[in-house]
Amino acid sequence: KPLNYLLQKDVPFEFTDECEVAFRKIKELLVKAPIIQPPDWNLPFEIMCDAGDYAVGAVAGAREKTEDKTLNEAQVNYATTEKELLAVVFAFEKFRSYIVNSKVIVYTDHAAIKYLLTKKDAKPRLIRWILMLQEFDVEIRDKKGVENVVADHLSRMSHSKGGPPIEDALRDDTLYAVIDKDSWML
Repeated sequence: KPLNYLLQKDVPFEFTDECEVAFRKIKELLVKAPIIQPPDWNLPFEIMCDAGDYAVGAVAGAREKTEDKTLNEAQVNYATTEKELLAVVFAFEKFRSYIVNSKVIVYTDHAAIKYLLTKKDAKPRLIRWILMLQEFDVEIRDKKGVENVVADHLSRMSHSKGGPPIEDALRDDTLYAVIDKDSWML
């Protein structure tokens, strides 16, 4: 507050003892802030994911970032396996800028996800998600729900209605061309 006062228009600049204390406090907080500590880019990122009935949660280990999002009306009706894969897709979209070109270990309490990534006859929505995940160096590991407490907690939090929904379609810049590049010529 004392430093903000000095920034006001037509206020004489008097750096009081109160200003000095506030300035030292700001310096102390900036020096200790975790945001100035970059991750070790040589180590893999770890993402813990979980899906509840109405929300998904994800935690990226290297950046100590967490994200959670409420499911929309259609997503609430997904099967459990689809919700769990949606949690993984959500995490990769949210943390994309951190995890691109890095090894990523995904911890989930839903073992079927590991096998779903190799399935060839899945629903179109699942195939879109699997294609998106193939651009990453991903390793899926099982983790019991009781051990995956942070992501489990995020997926079970009570969420207010509203806010942007989870985007479960591929972004324009990640769409894949399935046809031959010369197919427009007859």
